[in-house]
Amino acid sequence: MPPSYRRRSPVAALAAVLVMIGGLLTPGTAHASPAVQYTNPLVTQRADPHIFRHTDGYYYLTATAPEYDRIVLRRATTVQGLASAAETVIWRRHTSGEMGAHIWAPEIHFINGRWYVYFAAGRADDIWRIRMYALESSAANPLTGTWTERGRITTPWDTFALDATTFVTNGVRYLLWAQQEPGIATNSNLYIARMGANPWTITGGTTRLTVPTLAWETRGFKVAEGPAVLQRDGRLFLTYSASATDANYCLGMLTASASADPLQASSWTKSANPVFATNASTGQYGPGHNSFTTSEDGQSDILVYHDRDYRDITGDPLNDPNRRTRVQKIYWRADGTPDFGVPVPDGATPVRLMSYDTPGSAVRHWEYRVRLEANVSPLADSQFRLVTGLAGSGAVSLESTNFPGHYLRHRNHEAWVERNDGTSLFRADAGFTRRTGLAGSGTLSLESVNFPGHYLRHRAGQVWVERNDGTTTFRGNASFVQE
Repeated sequence: MPPSYRRRSPVAALAAVLVMIGGLLTPGTAHASPAVQYTNPLVTQRADPHIFRHTDGYYYLTATAPEYDRIVLRRATTVQGLASAAETVIWRRHTSGEMGAHIWAPEIHFINGRWYVYFAAGRADDIWRIRMYALESSAANPLTGTWTERGRITTPWDTFALDATTFVTNGVRYLLWAQQEPGIATNSNLYIARMGANPWTITGGTTRLTVPTLAWETRGFKVAEGPAVLQRDGRLFLTYSASATDANYCLGMLTASASADPLQASSWTKSANPVFATNASTGQYGPGHNSFTTSEDGQSDILVYHDRDYRDITGDPLNDPNRRTRVQKIYWRADGTPDFGVPVPDGATPVRLMSYDTPGSAVRHWEYRVRLEANVSPLADSQFRLVTGLAGSGAVSLESTNFPGHYLRHRNHEAWVERNDGTSLFRADAGFTRRTGLAGSGTLSLESVNFPGHYLRHRAGQVWVERNDGTTTFRGNASFVQE
């Protein structure tokens, strides 16, 4: 990590027991999308997760089971509800021949009034002969309906192929997938083609979108796989997974204009660096093979992915069963590109404190000092978890996301992010009582536990804990929106 990042002090991460914002926000807060609250990991021992939100009010989750022998499906009316939802086996591997081994990376889609599951499988007698296949169901409830095998998805080469997904742009449906192309010395590259007359065929030419050549795409293996598409404001963002499936696994991204032809490789620009990768500070290793969904209120995009909570793996990573399904909110930069941040720590997901009277600016840490700033980079410097107060129940403390164990505390009226030293003074300095925002409904203010009447507020670009003087300026400075 860059030296400037290492010097930056842990900034407060907000999590547990989040205050959900309800009602209409006042005009000064309209820029912030409401916070979301989930608890990670969502599901243990489920890799390559795909969550599909359907118009029937349910979220559907399918993922790779570590035995590689079946396709499972669960549903719930909330994302968090998927954690405890009953799981149904909708299909099992064949005992011989095709689709007899390595049942990998299922995805569920609803197309033209029917359910489809794409998945990869090897042969019972040749487990590494991985190809792509499709299942179809006409049932309203895909957990209880009958599934029909629609056979192999045929591509230009009869080679290692996996991770089929589909998306629609400008009224045209496309298939994306990963495949080993003859004559190219990689494990897999990314390809795109138009869908044919049905959702398990392609038609027309096939375009190679990217080949893994960069250092972060070729650690352990030369891999580009697991494509997923996120669309927003006239642009297509195609994430993909790279390198071996250990701690080197990470996400890259291709970007294209929605008005460009997605079948032209020149329409896409590759990120120079991973957009989501291992983070030892948060205890998350090898994040990848993602999908996208939306929050229950429809206002936030959600990143769905798997990772492990340890770096070192004994033996082949494919034989390690402990990849977990996780979710976290995606934030958007001023330039319209997604900021995935870092894989957040296990437990409640963090939020950001956005200023009420300075739209677009967030509370963040820099060199241990807490300040207010727009366009925060790295994103995790502005992500906090609201945990039970170190000084006791009835209050909260703000724990840093990218520096766990460090909390926002006041010292000489200045707000700092520092490691909890276990003293009663630190616990009191890091304790705050949540109040309805001094600026009014829809906002939050944080009153000091050991200095009643003093609130967290921004002034001159920095954050302080100061006495409420009753002015309109103070009330605006001391009011925040959880995003």
